[in-house]
Amino acid sequence: MKNIMVLPGDGIGPEIINEAIKILDFLTLRYDLKINYEYGDIGGIAIDKYGIPIKDETIEKCKNSNAVLLGAVGGPKWDTTLPGKPRPEDALLKVRKDLDLFANLRPVKIYKSLISSSTLKEEVLSGVDILVLRELTGGIYFGEKKRSSDEKGEYAYDIEKYYTYEVERIARLGFKTAKIRKGKVTSVDKANILESSRLWREIVNNVHKEYEDIELNHMYVDNTSMQLIRNPKQFDVILTSNMFGDILSDETAMISGSIGLLPSASLREDSLGMYEPIHGSAPDIQGQGKANPIAQILSLAMLLRYSLNLALQADIIEKAVDTVLEKGYRTADIYDDDKKLVSTNDMGNLIVNEIKIICLNN
Repeated sequence: MKNIMVLPGDGIGPEIINEAIKILDFLTLRYDLKINYEYGDIGGIAIDKYGIPIKDETIEKCKNSNAVLLGAVGGPKWDTTLPGKPRPEDALLKVRKDLDLFANLRPVKIYKSLISSSTLKEEVLSGVDILVLRELTGGIYFGEKKRSSDEKGEYAYDIEKYYTYEVERIARLGFKTAKIRKGKVTSVDKANILESSRLWREIVNNVHKEYEDIELNHMYVDNTSMQLIRNPKQFDVILTSNMFGDILSDETAMISGSIGLLPSASLREDSLGMYEPIHGSAPDIQGQGKANPIAQILSLAMLLRYSLNLALQADIIEKAVDTVLEKGYRTADIYDDDKKLVSTNDMGNLIVNEIKIICLNN
């Protein structure tokens, strides 16, 4: 029996999780998969219930599962800059650290049927296939943070800190991943300014000696952000630190046409992973049926592929999503006047129906 911990979270999280669970339920029944799932609270809803963004009990259940399926966390209700006050996002950092989910994979796919949704020209986008590989448990997000004051006034700092082993393992995964893709790694840093980036670059170069058949180049983060708009086809695997990866992956999401389309996987060195859309909780559209569930559904596909070794079922989900988009169905974030506007629930049902058709033909 495989166990999945489901954490719907805040905002549109429960709505899009519902659509993914529809698909999981159908595939479990269709293929007699031995999958069990359990729900837990994370983020703002956990703060409201328990005063903390995630309970230790929930963390333990995540550790004892085969995978975690996450919706989204956060919202204006819980925004605070007050020291010591819990924030929904604290739960994400805790889960990543406690489960040692050091590698975040964010694939960027350009759907032919959605190429007009991007602000970039078709000739720039055609053929783009990028994987952003972000180190997830080190760097500035986990470094020392402090506010204080001196004779000049109040100040704050956040420390960027990386251990050698943290860079080695993400670099090694980057080269292994490139081996089964197009064979190219672009390591992104700010080595002209930051000592942590100089260490990053040195270690990536050292690890590269084990993978000399893989092309490696280094690029400063500011240039990378420009090159992603100018010529995104030049990239295969983008290997980078926690903060830089956070920013650049959102840029690649908009290249694809909508942040509502892209899934992600956060993995450790075994098969355990946490899977979530890269977008936020979007509380402004909560409960309105406008949320795009595709990123959540594709996150489920990644879960089946990476944590449960169910490549066939993952392929079926991805093919069904592609087919529904080819037929012109759109949620509000990717809608054009000549397409068919559908709700969150409708989009989930359409994808389930396509999955049923694919299964019948297999």
